[in-house]
Amino acid sequence: MSWRQNPPFELALGWRYTRSARSAGRNGFISFISTVSMLGIGLGVAALIIVLSVMNGFQKEVRQRMLGVIPHVQVVNSDGSALADTDALIQTLMDQGKPLGVLAASDEVDGQSLIARGEAMRGAMVRGIDPARAPAVSDALSRIPEPVLSQLQPGSFGVILGRELAFVLGVKAGDQVTLIAPGGQVTPAGTLPRIKALRVLGILDTGHYEYDSALALLHKDDAARIYRLEGPTQIQLRLADPMRSREVVRALTQTLGSGYWVRDWTQHNRSWFAAVQIEKRMMFIILTLIVAVAAFNLVSTLVMTVTDKRADIAILRTLGASPSSILAIFMVQGAVVGVVGTLGGLLLGLLVAFNIDVIVPAIENTLNVSFLPRDIYLISQMPSDPQAADIVPVVVVSLVLALLATLYPSWRASQVQPAEALRHE
Repeated sequence: MSWRQNPPFELALGWRYTRSARSAGRNGFISFISTVSMLGIGLGVAALIIVLSVMNGFQKEVRQRMLGVIPHVQVVNSDGSALADTDALIQTLMDQGKPLGVLAASDEVDGQSLIARGEAMRGAMVRGIDPARAPAVSDALSRIPEPVLSQLQPGSFGVILGRELAFVLGVKAGDQVTLIAPGGQVTPAGTLPRIKALRVLGILDTGHYEYDSALALLHKDDAARIYRLEGPTQIQLRLADPMRSREVVRALTQTLGSGYWVRDWTQHNRSWFAAVQIEKRMMFIILTLIVAVAAFNLVSTLVMTVTDKRADIAILRTLGASPSSILAIFMVQGAVVGVVGTLGGLLLGLLVAFNIDVIVPAIENTLNVSFLPRDIYLISQMPSDPQAADIVPVVVVSLVLALLATLYPSWRASQVQPAEALRHE
Protein backbone atom coordinates (compact mmCIF):
# COMPACT_ATOMS: atom_id res chain seq x y z
CA MET A 1 0.00 0.00 0.00
CA SER A 2 1.51 3.33 -1.08
CA TRP A 3 1.58 6.49 1.03
CA ARG A 4 -0.91 8.17 -1.30
CA GLN A 5 -3.43 5.39 -0.76
CA ASN A 6 -3.42 6.11 2.97
CA PRO A 7 -3.87 9.91 3.25
CA PRO A 8 -4.47 10.06 7.02
CA PHE A 9 -0.86 9.09 7.73
CA GLU A 10 0.24 12.76 7.44
CA LEU A 11 -2.23 13.68 10.15
CA ALA A 12 -1.24 10.80 12.41
CA LEU A 13 2.48 11.44 12.01
CA GLY A 14 2.12 15.19 12.49
CA TRP A 15 0.19 14.58 15.71
CA ARG A 16 2.86 12.11 16.84
CA TYR A 17 5.62 14.66 16.22
CA THR A 18 3.64 17.21 18.22
CA ARG A 19 3.43 14.86 21.20
CA SER A 20 7.05 13.80 20.93
CA ALA A 21 8.15 17.43 20.99
CA ARG A 22 7.05 17.53 24.63
CA SER A 23 9.51 14.85 25.66
CA ALA A 24 12.67 15.57 27.57
CA GLY A 25 16.20 15.41 26.23
CA ARG A 26 17.27 17.15 23.10
CA ASN A 27 13.66 18.09 22.30
CA GLY A 28 13.18 19.88 25.61
CA PHE A 29 13.96 23.33 24.25
CA ILE A 30 11.71 22.76 21.23
CA SER A 31 8.98 21.74 23.64
CA PHE A 32 9.49 24.95 25.62
CA ILE A 33 9.28 27.17 22.52
CA SER A 34 6.20 25.28 21.33
CA THR A 35 4.50 25.72 24.71
CA VAL A 36 5.35 29.43 24.78
CA SER A 37 3.87 29.85 21.30
CA MET A 38 0.71 28.01 22.34
CA LEU A 39 0.34 30.10 25.50
CA GLY A 40 1.01 33.30 23.59
CA ILE A 41 -1.67 32.54 21.05
CA GLY A 42 -4.11 31.57 23.80
CA LEU A 43 -3.47 34.67 25.90
CA GLY A 44 -3.66 36.93 22.84
CA VAL A 45 -7.00 35.46 21.76
CA ALA A 46 -8.35 35.67 25.32
CA ALA A 47 -7.21 39.30 25.65
CA LEU A 48 -8.88 40.21 22.37
CA ILE A 49 -12.17 38.60 23.35
CA ILE A 50 -12.17 40.15 26.83
CA VAL A 51 -11.27 43.66 25.65
CA LEU A 52 -13.78 43.68 22.79
CA SER A 53 -16.50 42.27 25.07
CA VAL A 54 -15.85 44.97 27.68
CA MET A 55 -15.90 47.69 25.01
CA ASN A 56 -19.18 46.30 23.65
CA GLY A 57 -20.63 46.20 27.15
CA PHE A 58 -19.44 49.71 27.90
CA GLN A 59 -20.97 51.06 24.70
CA LYS A 60 -24.24 49.19 25.24
CA GLU A 61 -24.56 50.26 28.88
CA VAL A 62 -23.82 53.91 28.18
CA ARG A 63 -26.17 53.91 25.18
CA GLN A 64 -29.00 52.46 27.25
CA ARG A 65 -28.50 55.01 30.01
CA MET A 66 -28.27 57.84 27.53
CA LEU A 67 -31.48 56.71 25.85
CA GLY A 68 -33.14 56.77 29.25
CA VAL A 69 -32.53 60.52 29.40
CA ILE A 70 -32.12 61.91 25.89
CA PRO A 71 -34.94 61.71 23.32
CA HIS A 72 -34.90 59.06 20.62
CA VAL A 73 -36.04 61.71 18.11
CA GLN A 74 -36.18 65.47 18.56
CA VAL A 75 -38.18 68.03 16.54
CA VAL A 76 -37.27 71.74 16.67
CA ASN A 77 -37.94 74.84 14.61
CA SER A 78 -35.31 75.35 11.93
CA ASP A 79 -34.72 78.92 13.16
CA GLY A 80 -34.40 77.87 16.81
CA SER A 81 -37.50 79.74 17.96
CA ALA A 82 -40.28 78.40 20.17
CA LEU A 83 -42.77 76.00 18.62
CA ALA A 84 -46.33 77.15 17.95
CA ASP A 85 -49.43 75.00 18.58
CA THR A 86 -47.46 72.06 19.96
CA ASP A 87 -50.62 70.01 20.64
CA ALA A 88 -51.47 69.91 16.94
CA LEU A 89 -47.85 69.21 16.02
CA ILE A 90 -47.68 66.33 18.51
CA GLN A 91 -50.88 64.88 17.05
CA THR A 92 -49.40 65.06 13.54
CA LEU A 93 -46.19 63.39 14.67
CA MET A 94 -48.05 60.59 16.42
CA ASP A 95 -50.32 59.98 13.42
CA GLN A 96 -47.43 59.85 10.97
CA GLY A 97 -45.02 58.11 13.30
CA LYS A 98 -47.13 55.28 14.71
CA PRO A 99 -46.54 52.98 11.71
CA LEU A 100 -42.80 53.53 12.26
CA GLY A 101 -42.92 52.69 15.96
CA VAL A 102 -43.38 56.10 17.60
CA LEU A 103 -44.81 55.35 21.05
CA ALA A 104 -45.09 58.74 22.75
CA ALA A 105 -44.36 62.44 22.35
CA SER A 106 -43.84 65.33 24.74
CA ASP A 107 -43.07 69.03 24.37
CA GLU A 108 -40.24 70.59 26.34
CA VAL A 109 -38.32 73.79 27.02
CA ASP A 110 -34.54 73.46 27.07
CA GLY A 111 -32.05 75.91 28.47
CA GLN A 112 -28.83 76.34 30.41
CA SER A 113 -28.36 78.25 33.62
CA LEU A 114 -26.36 78.48 36.81
CA ILE A 115 -27.85 77.01 39.98
CA ALA A 116 -26.47 78.20 43.29
CA ARG A 117 -26.93 77.68 46.98
CA GLY A 118 -24.71 79.58 49.34
CA GLU A 119 -21.15 79.54 48.03
CA ALA A 120 -21.75 76.50 45.78
CA MET A 121 -22.62 77.20 42.15
CA ARG A 122 -22.87 74.80 39.21
CA GLY A 123 -23.93 74.93 35.57
CA ALA A 124 -27.17 73.07 34.86
CA MET A 125 -29.08 71.70 31.90
CA VAL A 126 -32.56 73.00 32.58
CA ARG A 127 -35.44 71.04 31.09
CA GLY A 128 -38.96 72.33 31.31
CA ILE A 129 -41.18 69.27 30.99
CA ASP A 130 -44.86 68.41 30.81
CA PRO A 131 -45.42 66.13 33.85
CA ALA A 132 -48.32 64.41 32.11
CA ARG A 133 -46.40 63.49 28.94
CA ALA A 134 -42.70 63.40 29.79
CA PRO A 135 -42.62 60.09 31.78
CA ALA A 136 -43.89 58.23 28.69
CA VAL A 137 -40.95 59.55 26.66
CA SER A 138 -38.09 59.12 29.15
CA ASP A 139 -37.25 56.06 31.27
CA ALA A 140 -35.42 58.27 33.76
CA LEU A 141 -38.42 60.56 34.27
CA SER A 142 -40.76 57.59 34.61
CA ARG A 143 -38.84 56.61 37.76
CA ILE A 144 -39.74 59.89 39.50
CA PRO A 145 -42.30 59.08 42.22
CA GLU A 146 -45.80 60.28 41.37
CA PRO A 147 -46.12 62.42 44.55
CA VAL A 148 -42.98 64.30 43.54
CA LEU A 149 -43.96 64.67 39.89
CA SER A 150 -47.45 65.88 40.82
CA GLN A 151 -45.90 68.85 42.67
CA LEU A 152 -44.35 70.08 39.42
CA GLN A 153 -47.14 72.54 38.70
CA PRO A 154 -47.06 75.75 36.63
CA GLY A 155 -46.34 78.75 38.78
CA SER A 156 -44.89 76.70 41.65
CA PHE A 157 -41.30 77.12 40.41
CA GLY A 158 -40.33 73.79 41.87
CA VAL A 159 -37.29 71.92 40.59
CA ILE A 160 -36.12 68.30 40.56
CA LEU A 161 -32.32 68.05 40.62
CA GLY A 162 -29.96 65.32 39.48
CA ARG A 163 -28.46 63.32 42.31
CA GLU A 164 -24.87 64.48 41.86
CA LEU A 165 -25.90 68.10 41.33
CA ALA A 166 -27.93 68.05 44.54
CA PHE A 167 -24.97 66.47 46.37
CA VAL A 168 -22.55 69.16 45.18
CA LEU A 169 -24.96 71.93 46.14
CA GLY A 170 -25.68 70.24 49.46
CA VAL A 171 -29.46 70.35 49.11
CA LYS A 172 -32.35 67.97 49.70
CA ALA A 173 -36.09 68.02 49.08
CA GLY A 174 -37.64 71.14 50.61
CA ASP A 175 -34.52 73.32 50.33
CA GLN A 176 -34.28 76.38 48.12
CA VAL A 177 -31.78 77.04 45.32
CA THR A 178 -31.21 80.07 43.12
CA LEU A 179 -31.35 79.86 39.34
CA ILE A 180 -29.39 82.48 37.40
CA ALA A 181 -30.67 82.69 33.82
CA PRO A 182 -28.62 83.93 30.87
CA GLY A 183 -29.43 87.34 29.42
CA GLY A 184 -29.46 90.06 32.03
CA GLN A 185 -32.21 92.52 32.80
CA VAL A 186 -31.44 96.12 31.81
CA THR A 187 -32.13 98.65 34.58
CA PRO A 188 -31.10 102.27 35.23
CA ALA A 189 -28.39 100.86 37.45
CA GLY A 190 -27.03 98.68 34.62
CA THR A 191 -27.56 95.13 33.45
CA LEU A 192 -28.52 92.84 36.28
CA PRO A 193 -28.65 89.04 36.15
CA ARG A 194 -32.10 87.45 36.13
CA ILE A 195 -32.46 85.41 39.30
CA LYS A 196 -35.25 83.08 40.38
CA ALA A 197 -35.62 81.19 43.63
CA LEU A 198 -36.66 77.55 43.19
CA ARG A 199 -37.83 75.00 45.73
CA VAL A 200 -36.29 71.53 45.47
CA LEU A 201 -39.10 68.98 45.09
CA GLY A 202 -37.02 65.84 44.76
CA ILE A 203 -33.82 64.17 43.61
CA LEU A 204 -33.45 62.24 40.34
CA ASP A 205 -30.95 59.38 39.82
CA THR A 206 -30.63 58.56 36.12
CA GLY A 207 -27.65 56.23 36.58
CA HIS A 208 -25.68 58.44 34.16
CA TYR A 209 -23.14 60.71 35.86
CA GLU A 210 -23.07 63.31 33.08
CA TYR A 211 -26.79 63.99 33.52
CA ASP A 212 -27.01 63.40 37.27
CA SER A 213 -24.40 66.13 37.74
CA ALA A 214 -26.17 68.78 35.68
CA LEU A 215 -29.87 68.02 35.22
CA ALA A 216 -32.60 70.34 36.59
CA LEU A 217 -36.28 69.69 35.81
CA LEU A 218 -38.94 72.41 35.94
CA HIS A 219 -42.49 72.64 34.65
CA LYS A 220 -42.41 73.76 31.01
CA ASP A 221 -44.49 76.89 31.73
CA ASP A 222 -42.11 77.98 34.48
CA ALA A 223 -39.09 77.36 32.26
CA ALA A 224 -40.69 79.34 29.42
CA ARG A 225 -41.27 82.30 31.77
CA ILE A 226 -37.69 82.17 33.06
CA TYR A 227 -36.21 82.11 29.54
CA ARG A 228 -38.83 84.54 28.16
CA LEU A 229 -40.11 82.11 25.56
CA GLU A 230 -43.58 81.92 24.06
CA GLY A 231 -43.73 78.15 24.26
CA PRO A 232 -41.82 74.86 24.16
CA THR A 233 -38.60 74.76 22.14
CA GLN A 234 -38.73 71.12 21.09
CA ILE A 235 -40.84 67.97 20.88
CA GLN A 236 -39.35 64.67 21.97
CA LEU A 237 -40.39 61.28 20.60
CA ARG A 238 -39.95 57.81 22.04
CA LEU A 239 -39.56 54.87 19.65
CA ALA A 240 -40.29 51.20 20.09
CA ASP A 241 -36.92 50.47 18.45
CA PRO A 242 -34.31 53.25 18.87
CA MET A 243 -32.20 51.59 16.16
CA ARG A 244 -34.82 52.68 13.60
CA SER A 245 -34.42 56.33 14.53
CA ARG A 246 -32.81 57.36 11.25
CA GLU A 247 -35.67 55.83 9.29
CA VAL A 248 -38.14 57.78 11.45
CA VAL A 249 -36.15 60.99 10.95
CA ARG A 250 -36.25 60.63 7.16
CA ALA A 251 -40.01 59.98 7.15
CA LEU A 252 -40.87 62.85 9.51
CA THR A 253 -38.59 65.28 7.69
CA GLN A 254 -40.56 64.66 4.50
CA THR A 255 -43.84 65.09 6.38
CA LEU A 256 -42.97 68.29 8.26
CA GLY A 257 -41.03 70.05 5.52
CA SER A 258 -38.14 72.48 5.71
CA GLY A 259 -39.56 74.55 8.58
CA TYR A 260 -38.46 71.96 11.13
CA TRP A 261 -35.29 70.07 11.99
CA VAL A 262 -35.73 66.44 12.95
CA ARG A 263 -32.74 64.87 14.73
CA ASP A 264 -32.21 61.48 16.31
CA TRP A 265 -30.24 60.24 19.30
CA THR A 266 -27.23 59.23 17.21
CA GLN A 267 -26.51 62.93 16.67
CA HIS A 268 -26.27 63.50 20.42
CA ASN A 269 -22.75 62.70 21.64
CA ARG A 270 -21.86 61.62 18.10
CA SER A 271 -18.15 62.17 18.75
CA TRP A 272 -18.28 59.85 21.76
CA PHE A 273 -19.82 56.97 19.80
CA ALA A 274 -17.36 57.54 16.94
CA ALA A 275 -14.44 57.53 19.38
CA VAL A 276 -15.57 54.22 20.87
CA GLN A 277 -15.72 52.62 17.42
CA ILE A 278 -12.26 53.90 16.53
CA GLU A 279 -10.83 52.69 19.84
CA LYS A 280 -12.42 49.29 19.28
CA ARG A 281 -10.81 48.95 15.84
CA MET A 282 -7.42 50.09 17.14
CA MET A 283 -7.54 47.65 20.07
CA PHE A 284 -8.37 44.84 17.65
CA ILE A 285 -5.34 45.73 15.51
CA ILE A 286 -2.97 46.11 18.47
CA LEU A 287 -4.02 42.89 20.18
CA THR A 288 -3.99 41.03 16.85
CA LEU A 289 -0.30 41.95 16.59
CA ILE A 290 0.23 40.17 19.91
CA VAL A 291 -1.43 37.07 18.49
CA ALA A 292 0.70 37.44 15.34
CA VAL A 293 3.93 37.55 17.36
CA ALA A 294 2.93 34.41 19.24
CA ALA A 295 1.83 32.69 16.03
CA PHE A 296 5.09 33.41 14.26
CA ASN A 297 6.99 31.90 17.17
CA LEU A 298 5.81 28.71 15.51
CA VAL A 299 8.30 29.44 12.75
CA SER A 300 11.27 28.98 15.08
CA THR A 301 9.60 25.96 16.68
CA LEU A 302 9.08 24.21 13.36
CA VAL A 303 12.50 25.20 11.99
CA MET A 304 14.14 23.54 14.98
CA THR A 305 11.82 20.56 14.67
CA VAL A 306 12.70 20.16 10.99
CA THR A 307 16.41 20.31 11.83
CA ASP A 308 15.93 17.73 14.57
CA LYS A 309 13.89 15.41 12.32
CA ARG A 310 16.07 15.52 9.18
CA ALA A 311 16.92 11.86 9.49
CA ASP A 312 13.27 10.91 9.95
CA ILE A 313 12.34 13.00 6.90
CA ALA A 314 15.00 11.26 4.83
CA ILE A 315 13.73 7.82 5.88
CA LEU A 316 10.14 8.78 5.05
CA ARG A 317 11.23 10.04 1.62
CA THR A 318 13.16 6.80 1.06
CA LEU A 319 10.05 4.79 1.93
CA GLY A 320 8.07 6.68 -0.70
CA ALA A 321 6.65 9.76 1.00
CA SER A 322 6.26 12.66 -1.40
CA PRO A 323 7.40 16.24 -0.68
CA SER A 324 3.72 17.25 -0.33
CA SER A 325 3.25 14.59 2.35
CA ILE A 326 6.27 15.91 4.29
CA LEU A 327 4.83 19.42 3.89
CA ALA A 328 1.49 18.26 5.29
CA ILE A 329 3.10 16.48 8.29
CA PHE A 330 4.78 19.63 9.59
CA MET A 331 1.82 21.84 8.76
CA VAL A 332 -0.30 19.53 10.93
CA GLN A 333 2.21 19.87 13.75
CA GLY A 334 2.11 23.68 13.59
CA ALA A 335 -1.65 23.73 13.09
CA VAL A 336 -2.17 21.63 16.22
CA VAL A 337 -0.30 24.23 18.29
CA GLY A 338 -2.34 27.02 16.71
CA VAL A 339 -5.69 25.25 17.15
CA VAL A 340 -5.01 24.23 20.75
CA GLY A 341 -3.79 27.74 21.63
CA THR A 342 -6.76 29.39 19.90
CA LEU A 343 -9.34 27.11 21.52
CA GLY A 344 -7.71 27.55 24.91
CA GLY A 345 -7.77 31.33 24.49
CA LEU A 346 -11.38 31.18 23.30
CA LEU A 347 -12.48 29.25 26.39
CA LEU A 348 -10.49 31.50 28.74
CA GLY A 349 -11.77 34.68 27.06
CA LEU A 350 -15.41 33.57 27.20
CA LEU A 351 -15.02 32.44 30.81
CA VAL A 352 -13.73 35.84 31.88
CA ALA A 353 -16.09 37.83 29.62
CA PHE A 354 -19.21 36.11 30.96
CA ASN A 355 -18.07 36.38 34.59
CA ILE A 356 -16.44 39.81 34.59
CA ASP A 357 -19.18 41.16 36.87
CA VAL A 358 -17.88 38.76 39.53
CA ILE A 359 -14.14 38.84 38.75
CA VAL A 360 -13.64 42.63 38.68
CA PRO A 361 -15.43 43.38 42.00
CA ALA A 362 -13.37 40.60 43.64
CA ILE A 363 -10.14 42.20 42.37
CA GLU A 364 -11.31 45.67 43.46
CA ASN A 365 -12.13 44.41 46.95
CA THR A 366 -8.81 42.59 47.22
CA LEU A 367 -6.71 45.56 46.06
CA ASN A 368 -9.02 48.20 47.56
CA VAL A 369 -9.20 50.12 44.28
CA SER A 370 -11.93 51.29 41.92
CA PHE A 371 -11.34 50.78 38.20
CA LEU A 372 -14.31 52.95 37.15
CA PRO A 373 -14.80 55.94 39.48
CA ARG A 374 -18.28 57.46 38.98
CA ASP A 375 -16.94 60.99 38.78
CA ILE A 376 -14.69 60.12 35.82
CA TYR A 377 -16.50 57.43 33.85
CA LEU A 378 -20.11 57.32 32.79
CA ILE A 379 -20.69 54.02 34.61
CA SER A 380 -19.20 52.55 37.77
CA GLN A 381 -19.35 48.80 37.03
CA MET A 382 -17.34 46.90 34.44
CA PRO A 383 -19.80 45.71 31.76
CA SER A 384 -19.30 42.90 29.26
CA ASP A 385 -21.20 41.97 26.12
CA PRO A 386 -19.53 39.12 24.15
CA GLN A 387 -20.74 39.15 20.56
CA ALA A 388 -20.25 36.47 17.93
CA ALA A 389 -19.52 39.20 15.36
CA ASP A 390 -16.30 39.98 17.29
CA ILE A 391 -15.38 36.51 18.55
CA VAL A 392 -15.58 34.68 15.20
CA PRO A 393 -13.12 37.07 13.42
CA VAL A 394 -10.71 36.78 16.36
CA VAL A 395 -10.70 32.98 16.14
CA VAL A 396 -10.41 33.00 12.33
CA VAL A 397 -7.53 35.50 12.35
CA SER A 398 -5.67 33.49 14.99
CA LEU A 399 -6.04 30.24 13.03
CA VAL A 400 -5.02 31.88 9.75
CA LEU A 401 -1.91 33.45 11.32
CA ALA A 402 -0.92 30.10 12.87
CA LEU A 403 -1.39 28.38 9.51
CA LEU A 404 0.66 31.00 7.67
CA ALA A 405 3.46 30.61 10.21
CA THR A 406 3.77 26.91 9.35
CA LEU A 407 4.17 27.36 5.58
CA TYR A 408 7.88 28.23 5.30
CA PRO A 409 9.28 25.64 7.78
CA SER A 410 7.04 22.96 6.29
CA TRP A 411 8.19 23.85 2.80
CA ARG A 412 11.83 23.64 3.94
CA ALA A 413 11.12 20.19 5.35
CA SER A 414 9.65 19.06 2.03
CA GLN A 415 12.89 20.11 0.25
CA VAL A 416 15.17 17.90 2.37
CA GLN A 417 17.15 15.51 0.14
CA PRO A 418 17.32 11.95 1.61
CA ALA A 419 20.92 11.26 0.55
CA GLU A 420 22.20 14.59 1.85
CA ALA A 421 20.39 14.20 5.17
CA LEU A 422 21.53 10.59 5.79
CA ARG A 423 25.15 11.37 4.89
CA HIS A 424 25.58 13.30 8.14
CA GLU A 425 23.84 10.75 10.38
